[in-house]
Formats: sequence, structure tokens, C-alpha cells
Amino acid sequence: YKPSVAPEMDIMEYCRKEWRGNTPVAKRMRKGYEAVAQKFASIRRVRGDNYCALRATLFQALSQSTQLPTWLQSEDFTKLPENLLSKYDWIKQWQLKQKLGRKMGEISDEIKEYLMLLRKKWKYISEIKGPIEKQEACDKLFKNEEEEYSLYEALKFLMLNTAIELYNDDKNGRRVPVFSWLLFARDTSSNPCQLMHNHLNQIGHSGGLEQVEMFLLAYALQYTIQVYRLYKYSTDEFITLYPNDPEEDWPVVTLITEDDRHYNIPVRMCQETKL
Repeated sequence: YKPSVAPEMDIMEYCRKEWRGNTPVAKRMRKGYEAVAQKFASIRRVRGDNYCALRATLFQALSQSTQLPTWLQSEDFTKLPENLLSKYDWIKQWQLKQKLGRKMGEISDEIKEYLMLLRKKWKYISEIKGPIEKQEACDKLFKNEEEEYSLYEALKFLMLNTAIELYNDDKNGRRVPVFSWLLFARDTSSNPCQLMHNHLNQIGHSGGLEQVEMFLLAYALQYTIQVYRLYKYSTDEFITLYPNDPEEDWPVVTLITEDDRHYNIPVRMCQETKL
């Protein structure tokens, strides 16, 4: 079984292998990779199966984590599925990972298991002191298909919870971030129920994360996701932050994309760089 995150490779070597030609696109990609190589020495390829945005973000968050995020520590964290299901009956149509012989009605228990697994793994990895040992623990986790995909279910559910909170805040006249309006301005997701059916249920199956959902993921994890968008090299959008006005105390993870669909991860910072 191949790991979901490939071993690291020199970033410029990777670029030369991938972008050989002299087309305008290849030239732009090479320039983009050169810019990333000013900050990072290596790249790790992430398996592309419609989970890659979740995979790359979670891998980076765990491999840099030194403490359990506050929201993961709260007592109510694992009660989330039953609390939401008691208010919103439509969540019963959440599309879980395929398991044979599942009975309906177990959905809240199953999601609770995924959330508990997320907390357990995050706590375990964040407490590892040595960087090499921490990296090994991450690599091991992302080789375990059963656990890995359970964690993505947990992330998707946290995204749904965040979307519900934002939707309700907006309806009650509270201030919400701009992306929240964009999220619910789409014909396919004018409310959280539609968002679940048409978008979150599809992630990992027939689609990945759209840009506006990258914001939602960042809010759900309370992380700033910094993305080098290589095809936007030499424009203002070359380095995009989700959210674009991040909270001061949110940790930052960095990803690379060539097309806003597939994400890889840069590793080994050349020098300490801060946002």
C-alpha cells in the first residue's frame, strides 16, 4: 500500500521533471517553483483522489503541531453529532464512508468515533517532541487507510458545523466573513442542507474542495492556509491566504497548487519565515 504523502524530493528537481517544455504555461510554472524554492527546499506529492486538499492541510497541521487546538479540547466536541442531529433532521443524509451492512440511526455514533479519533491522533502527534519522530508518526498515520479516511469524515463534519454556525449568525444579524456570503450565494448551496448534499457529501467521491470551501476548512480548523498558486505566478493571487484576513493567533500551514484542484506540500523551510 502506497503512502498518501510521498517522500520528499528536491523542489527544483521535481519542477524540472514535471515542466520540461517551453510553452508559456511551463515557463510560468518553473518561475512559480523557483519562487517557492526561495522559502522551501523540498516538496512532497500528495495523492490526488478528491481528498487531496483535506489530506495536504491535515498532514501539514499535524506535522507542525505542538499542542492540541483549543476547540479540540472542549467537552462538547464529541457531542457535536448528537447535538446537530437533534436540531437538523436532514443531517441523517450525511454520506458516510462506504461500510457494508450499516443500519441507519448509527450515524451520530460513527461520526463521534471519527471526531474522537481526530482528537486522539492530534494529541498523540502534538506531544511528540523530536521533529524526526513527529514526521515518522505522521507518515505512519497517512499509510493507514482506514484511519486516514475516518479523519477526513471528521474534517468534513466540522466544516458542516462551521457552515451552520455562519449561516445562523448571518440570519441573526451578526457579522460574518465575506466568504460566508459567497458560500451561500451559490445556487447549489443556498443553505447548509444544500451545502451538505451538493458539496460536502461529494468531497472525496466526485469532487474536491472548491476555493470558497478552502475558507470553510480554514475556519473549521482555525488555521490559516497559505497557498502558492503557481498558475497565478506574477499576479496578486500567487500567494493566497484562506482566510485573507487571518486571526493573529491561528497557526499557518502552507500548500502548493498548480491548478486549484490538486495540492502538494512544501517542506523544509530554507530560513525561518513568518507571515
